[in-house]
Amino acid sequence: MPATTTPASDINPALIHWEGPMGLPEFARIDDQDFAAAFAAALPAHLAEIDAIANDPTAPTFENTIVALELAGDMYSRVSGVFWNLSGANTNDTLQELERQLSPEFSRHHSTVMMNAALFARIDALYQDRETLGLDAEAARVLELTWKSFVRSGAKLDSADQKRLAEINERLAGLGTAFAQNVLADERDYALVLETDDDLAGLPDFLISSMAAAADERGHGGKHAVTLSRSIIEPFLTFSTRRDLREQAFRSWVARGEGPGERDNRPIVAEMVKLRAEKAVLLGYATFAHFKLDNTVAKTPEAVRNLLETVWGKARQRALEEADDLSVLIAGEGHNHAVAPWDWRHYSEKQRAARFDLNEAEIKPYLQLEKMIEAAFDTANKLFGVSFRPHPDIVAYHPDVRVFEVLDAGGARVAVFLADYFARPSKRSGAWMTSFQDQHRLAGDAGDGEQIPIVVNVMNFAKAAAGAPVLITMDDARTLFHEFGHALHGMLSNVTYPSISGTSVSRDFVELPSQLYEHWLTVSDVLQRFAVHHQTGEPMPEALLEKLRAAEKFNKGFANVEFTSSALVDMAFHALGPDEAAAVDPAAFQAEILARLDMPDAIVMRHATPHFSHVFSGDGYSAGYYSYMWSGVLDADAFGAFTEAGDAFDPETARKLHEHIYSSGGSMDPEDAYLAFRGKLPTADALLEKEGLA
Repeated sequence: MPATTTPASDINPALIHWEGPMGLPEFARIDDQDFAAAFAAALPAHLAEIDAIANDPTAPTFENTIVALELAGDMYSRVSGVFWNLSGANTNDTLQELERQLSPEFSRHHSTVMMNAALFARIDALYQDRETLGLDAEAARVLELTWKSFVRSGAKLDSADQKRLAEINERLAGLGTAFAQNVLADERDYALVLETDDDLAGLPDFLISSMAAAADERGHGGKHAVTLSRSIIEPFLTFSTRRDLREQAFRSWVARGEGPGERDNRPIVAEMVKLRAEKAVLLGYATFAHFKLDNTVAKTPEAVRNLLETVWGKARQRALEEADDLSVLIAGEGHNHAVAPWDWRHYSEKQRAARFDLNEAEIKPYLQLEKMIEAAFDTANKLFGVSFRPHPDIVAYHPDVRVFEVLDAGGARVAVFLADYFARPSKRSGAWMTSFQDQHRLAGDAGDGEQIPIVVNVMNFAKAAAGAPVLITMDDARTLFHEFGHALHGMLSNVTYPSISGTSVSRDFVELPSQLYEHWLTVSDVLQRFAVHHQTGEPMPEALLEKLRAAEKFNKGFANVEFTSSALVDMAFHALGPDEAAAVDPAAFQAEILARLDMPDAIVMRHATPHFSHVFSGDGYSAGYYSYMWSGVLDADAFGAFTEAGDAFDPETARKLHEHIYSSGGSMDPEDAYLAFRGKLPTADALLEKEGLA
């Protein structure tokens, strides 16, 4: 990146001035080559704004320091919004090379801002005098969070330690990018091409259709491909009667990030763990886990481990019982092999079918993607009064992306929603919510005092063959509702300041709106209206609904062992002191932790370390993967408020949920927000009951 400011004439205005429909970027006018010049202009422009705030000759006030800081960097935010969304959902060699080049630069830029001594002096002066400023609760919260963010970014360190911290952050940024790109490359390049009808033994029609589409996309027309997209690999492992092929596909799936040479993520993990431990000590914490948890609801590694270990013991025991049951089933088929990881999904599906007279192939014809999207939208309308108007004429960043205008009960636009549902080689795996811009009510130079959010859901569902409906699994439907819950958290935001908008809450609170929203998927009214057969249009029979409910707690030992082992390994890596971290061998350390847990042989971590993108492709969920379970305690209790009201759509409960959880962003302490909604704090009992482990 050039060190000097790029002339304005060299910058594509489409990256900075979003003049597309409903304030969207004009994606067709943006070329991959435009980003380097735009960032070369945006970063110096942001630093100039920061310097102007820091060197303001007038005494610091909330308005000339904190509000000014909130509004600074609009150009940088806009260019970044486009770049990072494309990098995740529609990348290519050019964007990946830019990402490798720019990630350290972005880290360096962040350090420069957060370590600006004059700027922090103004913030610190305001913070020390905060009781005398007459701030309302929201403004006081923003001041507190801003001050803490600067301190946690090294503002109080001496110059030598600041320099070292900046070096660490820069290196971590580059390593995280390399980690993510290695995983994507392994996923993109893998395809188990099936040549014969025998290779398709046991597979239902909907999966054969998706695998044909995947093969065609990869240049193997007329054949079928097993890819590493969960929408294909998991049903393949479930239904294929070819144990040899299941093993082959499974081993490739769990080996992501272990490719030879530069694609091997294990050396990257080792360096990241070492650097994170060093960073924590520089900032005055015993370990990186202590650093990350200091600003969360959980607060300490001990509190996290207590929850995880409580669940682990019960989950492991349940999983061993489940494995014994599967062994009986295997023996009953005349086989003498032990339950292997590539067997579990296959035989547990058979067991579920036998125990509950239920199988995935029976459920899936009723789960059309289009109807499940309608269900998610309708639920939001009933709970929060919002509706979703499609705009098929608007072209986004890829032809598959759908654009919706989000309207409140009075018909006013409150958000724009982009939905990107289908897998493709240019998209990283998994599912996520992100945004192009966040909601706030500050009037800037170009603003009218209200910025509406532009929110994105990205998923990786397998396309069906041409003309066929896209059918998804129950797990896929839960994923759709989960990510839409995150999207609602962003779209319903109603705060003044950008830094506390939408999902800008503590990591172990951010999963509450998403996990809570999953509960409405299985509400009888929702399933009866939207779970309709793709051929007959008939609603899912009540008998099938009852079987689904009866089976909700089936295989929960397996699911919780998968998850909890990953969370415990994440916490163990980041609870290492600097000396231990410096000598860590990731593979050996993971194996040691799993051996200490007495991990069942037939189950593997949900995310093995070399492809644990939540934790190592960036800083987001590092020492934080537990947060799904922590939020699980909250969501189990939160839905109980509707159960107690006797109506899954009780208006008063929905109003409080909207006000205190979905629209409040980070304007309140998470515990206070939950108490305002529920009137009490939950215990782990609610989670154990939900998971069938009580």
